[in-house]
Amino acid sequence: MVIKVNSITVSELLLLFNPDIIDIRDNNLYREGHIPGANNIPIDLLLQDPSRYIKSAGTYYLYCDFGLTSSRICQVLSQLGYNVINIADGYYGYEILKK
Repeated sequence: MVIKVNSITVSELLLLFNPDIIDIRDNNLYREGHIPGANNIPIDLLLQDPSRYIKSAGTYYLYCDFGLTSSRICQVLSQLGYNVINIADGYYGYEILKK
């Protein structure tokens, strides 16, 4: 069964009030730059034990560099019952927007 992944752009994300944002990239990339307010939970940790980091009652916005990997991770987490939304243009979209 394929679950459709909900997505938004960085522009849409920035209009939200206090969203729970998760940067799934590795720690080094996060330290080099990230969307303000994002928590860094690398893919491996998040997939190993999602319930440790996210709650089934919450809504979380995930991103990677360009939105492709985070889209796949959102699909996996959605199948597990989590409400996750992909940031379609990823950190790259944020970098373009802030210029």
